[in-house]
Amino acid sequence: MRGFLASSIGVTCAAALALPLTPPALAATARPVPTTEVATAARPAPHAGTPDTTKTDRRAAEPSAAGSTQSLPLEPLTRNRATPSASASASASASAEQGLSRRAVRRFSLVGVIWDDPHAELHGRVRVRTRAAGTGTWSGWQDVETHNADHAADLDTPESTSGRVRGATAPLWVGDSDGVELRVRSELQGTGGRSIAVAAPSLPSGLRLELVDPGEGDEALPGGPVDGPRTGGLNTETSAATDASAANADLAPLGATEITALSRAATEREFYTLRAGEPVERQRAKPYVGPRPRIVTRRGWGANEGLRERKFVYTKKVKAAFVHHTASGNKYRCSQSPSLIRSIYRYHVKSMGWRDVGYNFLIDKCGKIYEGRAGGVARPVLGAHTLGFNSNSMGIAVLGSYGAKKPSSAAVKAIARVTAWKLGLYRMNPRGKTYLKSAGSNLYRKGKKVRLNVISGHRDGFKTSCPGRKLYGKLGSARTKAARYQGR
Repeated sequence: MRGFLASSIGVTCAAALALPLTPPALAATARPVPTTEVATAARPAPHAGTPDTTKTDRRAAEPSAAGSTQSLPLEPLTRNRATPSASASASASASAEQGLSRRAVRRFSLVGVIWDDPHAELHGRVRVRTRAAGTGTWSGWQDVETHNADHAADLDTPESTSGRVRGATAPLWVGDSDGVELRVRSELQGTGGRSIAVAAPSLPSGLRLELVDPGEGDEALPGGPVDGPRTGGLNTETSAATDASAANADLAPLGATEITALSRAATEREFYTLRAGEPVERQRAKPYVGPRPRIVTRRGWGANEGLRERKFVYTKKVKAAFVHHTASGNKYRCSQSPSLIRSIYRYHVKSMGWRDVGYNFLIDKCGKIYEGRAGGVARPVLGAHTLGFNSNSMGIAVLGSYGAKKPSSAAVKAIARVTAWKLGLYRMNPRGKTYLKSAGSNLYRKGKKVRLNVISGHRDGFKTSCPGRKLYGKLGSARTKAARYQGR
């Protein structure tokens, strides 16, 4: 979700207020839930230094319907509460360890943890276990990737200074679930990379567990469920979906669920159409552009266009591609990819406060390519994928976690295909180098011109493990394949 194929370490899961435990559609089948297990809907008062978005935050109220987020405030986890003499140590422990006891909740498929300050880091370990909705079986403890600050809009941009942005972990896909238990403990890195528990409080304030239900994918269609209050007329949802579809009008019919693949010859003809504004001498130059791959549109994966901000934001060109992984785990089937993408989209917007999903493209382990941030797949849409290097670049995220697991050959091929096409439209060589000006990251100061691979990993522009060691090791192969697709 760095070098120009940005490796995303993870996308954080966060949302809004807690919702009723059982939506009307499930009331007949869901088991009764004790009132002590129902999440409270009231958001605590803002901490000092954080904006009060109670009146304006679109996440403050959501309908009890498929495609929603439950947002649960974490509780201190203390030991020996009944022992008066242990009150001081208990207070310190409560600050260093928070979570939620095992409980029944409304159905969800993706989890994440958010907090108030988007610039604060969670130095610790986040573990979660969930109950499968179909079988009632509890999973073992799973780790949630905590370091996600490297996936974000550039500093001082309207998206980053909106007052809605929150800190967050990466999201974790857990599948259809109706129960959860969570533990968050502050830790520091000891020698040799080992984690050590600390007694001093160091967890960021305002920790909340986000439980995301992706819905069924019909939210984007006219007349589908509405997420949150509308700000326009009765046709706000429909017009937003039409705007997103119209951004690809040069490539596919209005309302298309996919942009079909083109042959090399047809893609070259398309190139001259899309680049018609270039000087004549540039138009006469041979286009090294790869054949256009098949791309599932936002309508195809069921994006609820009412979630995002309506306006599209563009940069001047696309000089580089950053490769990421979503760090959301590998326990998904390819048939579930649209649901996973809808969950990440909702997490980015409703929980983390971004204007849209952060990536320009997403790729699943079967090699299917999906349109990400709205604005047109052939256009230089400004994303929020590689902090410091979002301008004049694009972000591609492979669904899954690839620190220890190798990405599929289909996914690597898809990276090569989409970069050969999109970079080719902007006359960029996938095996070449380029310069980007840093907007500020933990590797490069603001204003510094940085020489990067045209296809880079997230870690090339930001100190992070994204896109995972195994995926990062495949970028050389992706560059070679992409250049071959371009006819170089």
